[in-house]
Amino acid sequence: MHTVGRLIAVVLFIAVLVPGVLLGRAWWLAAGRRSVAAGSVELAEPTPEGTQALQRQAQHGRRLRRVGLLLGVAGVVGSVVLLAEASVFLWVPVLVVGLLFGVLLAEVTRPGPRWRTAVPPRRPHQADQISAWLVWTMRAAVLAELVLAGALWRDGELPDGVAWAALAVPLLAWLMAEAALLRALLRPLPAVGADVPVDEALRTWTAHLVTAAVTVMALLPLGALLLVAGIDPTRVSEGVDLLPVALVAGGFSALTAGLAVAVFLLTWLRPVRANAPALAG
Repeated sequence: MHTVGRLIAVVLFIAVLVPGVLLGRAWWLAAGRRSVAAGSVELAEPTPEGTQALQRQAQHGRRLRRVGLLLGVAGVVGSVVLLAEASVFLWVPVLVVGLLFGVLLAEVTRPGPRWRTAVPPRRPHQADQISAWLVWTMRAAVLAELVLAGALWRDGELPDGVAWAALAVPLLAWLMAEAALLRALLRPLPAVGADVPVDEALRTWTAHLVTAAVTVMALLPLGALLLVAGIDPTRVSEGVDLLPVALVAGGFSALTAGLAVAVFLLTWLRPVRANAPALAG
């Protein structure tokens, strides 16, 4: 009986890891969308307004990401002042959160292109910019993290400060991402056809950057919280208990998926360019 129980636990552990693998594959496929969007820009000859939009977007992104780095450094200094040596394990998470907020700030405050828009206004569908599966996975990850953090806080398993951070940071990041997605969706298309590939590439970059940033900010704390819940001694019994196995497997799956999405996020930080050969590798 114990052998069968262990076999079921192993199968359950592997099954819970599958969503993380699928998410990594979806982001790997999104890299193809990036190549197509960048290649379309290289194949067209943007107008002076289109070239200026690319330059302004790249400068704006770099500037705000530096602000995010400064926010992360300020957060590290603040944690040292408030928690002293107890903050040593918070330096990396706080710095990462600051950098990700820099990415979100850059996208939600993107300056609008100065080209003429189409009359009557025409707007693309979100499916033209990013896979709906990635967007809804981001939303589901944020919701799961908020629900789990609230449940652990209610049960007294999280200190107040940690609980507030686990609730406020992903929620604020998600609201910023939704605002950036809405801006990218509602902005009218340009009137000149040569600027359309530039516009599509900029929208594609924004959608993927904010989705990846929020997904990382939701999955990493979700994985940590699932591990905390899974290794709770009160949930472990003498027999084969599948709930702790599922929680621990879910924690590892969320952590590995979050790290995988972070790798893809780094590739999307490279700005859209129009001065290189099309589809150059």
